[in-house]
Amino acid sequence: MVRIIPMASSVRPSLSSFMLCNTSSRSSLSVFPFTASRRFAFLGSAVPQSQFFGLKASKPWRGESSNLGVAAAGNIGQASTIASQENSLEWVKNDKRRMLHVVYRVGDLDRTIKFYTECLGMKLLRKRDIPEERYTNAFLGYGPEDSHFVIELTYNYGVDKYDIGTAFGHFGIAVEDVAKTVELIKAKGGKVTREPGPVKGGSTVIAFIEDPDGYKFELLERGPTPEPLCQVMLRVGDLDRSINFYEKAFGMELLHKRDNPEYKYTIAMMGYGPEDKSAVLELTYNYGVTEYDKGNAYAQIAIGTDDVYKTAEAIKLFGGKITREPGPLPGINTKITACLDPDGWKAVCFQDFIFILVSNANSLPLQIKLLFNTMLLN
Repeated sequence: MVRIIPMASSVRPSLSSFMLCNTSSRSSLSVFPFTASRRFAFLGSAVPQSQFFGLKASKPWRGESSNLGVAAAGNIGQASTIASQENSLEWVKNDKRRMLHVVYRVGDLDRTIKFYTECLGMKLLRKRDIPEERYTNAFLGYGPEDSHFVIELTYNYGVDKYDIGTAFGHFGIAVEDVAKTVELIKAKGGKVTREPGPVKGGSTVIAFIEDPDGYKFELLERGPTPEPLCQVMLRVGDLDRSINFYEKAFGMELLHKRDNPEYKYTIAMMGYGPEDKSAVLELTYNYGVTEYDKGNAYAQIAIGTDDVYKTAEAIKLFGGKITREPGPLPGINTKITACLDPDGWKAVCFQDFIFILVSNANSLPLQIKLLFNTMLLN
């Protein structure tokens, strides 16, 4: 297979990068396969029902045989479900997964790109316009898509405002000096909603800012990291239920859990690697709040997997809802499935995901445009 090296290089939000203007350049078509094919066999054995359930092979009383048959059938069904869950857990544990990107909608794409590149130090990785579908996308981040978690912005023609709701929390960006970063953001007209200082109940220095659409970003003071775009915070109504789902259905690890009774909330950090080296989900439970308004601004996260079919089965087994059955996209090898978690947060899982960096989407074949449209799932 031919591999074309991307033109984008890994960048991190140093102070110098925050002072740069948008320097994105046009790039030619570059293709990156994201997968490592993996096969998993489900094993079983034939065991007599009487032996398996500890039943004696004696002659039953009249009328007892039908009851025993019903009980045995129920036990078989229960055992089959348990076996399926165990097999699924083992496969999910060994699946190669990574958070690929997060998708949300904005009212002025050029304004947002300018803010992210000049104030947050991101790089515009690619931009594509799909006029027949009346939307434009832009991908931004701190390094190439095949190795970094990135943002996918969506602008729908003629829509200049969205409702963020109360369920979405914020994105997190790791920087080496929060105070200096905040000063640079202020100098460029950015809105600071929380001045630099220690986090409530902890010692980490943080600050909060808002982008032009009202999305909040938490700036976290950390040393050098390969993944500056480090958090997506979502609010949930039952934290233990959510932890169980993300561990078993998505194969994430509970990195840490912290209760703050003074401020009446609990958080759980979930991800595929340590917080200082990879992007994570921050799930937040506020005491007594079980439901939130999701609005229509935030869309979904995308996750890479080795097998969307087995991923979909795991999602069904552990409390998720499949909204797009697993299968291939038109004309390409990439396969996807989409789902909702127990709180209704959307995720899209990709197998054999291909990263395509191109400056002008109008030059793409129709099949590739269909891929882009299906991936977005607006």
